[in-house]
Amino acid sequence: MFVKAVILLVGLSTAYTLKCYNCAGKDCKETVVCPTVAGITLDRCSTVEVNGVVAKSCMISDSCIGPISCCSTDLCNSAVTTGPALALLLLSSTIFTLFL
Repeated sequence: MFVKAVILLVGLSTAYTLKCYNCAGKDCKETVVCPTVAGITLDRCSTVEVNGVVAKSCMISDSCIGPISCCSTDLCNSAVTTGPALALLLLSSTIFTLFL
């Protein structure tokens, strides 16, 4: 019974930790487990672009307004943007279909 309780507590404690990318600039590979600061849990991953510089970090949900985009799953503020990759995939698929 004691072992089940320990497993449950460990599972619950890891279930409430959020992992986000944490960086400023183009090369964004660093990840961080969102901490609790002064009793407030940073419960969102955020991405904001200011003057062409992209910053990614942990944030509280109340701060997710304006130009700041937030999400709530692990590494959801992805280091890789899918926009250009998706456009290139569609372009190559179209060219392949036309010339096949």
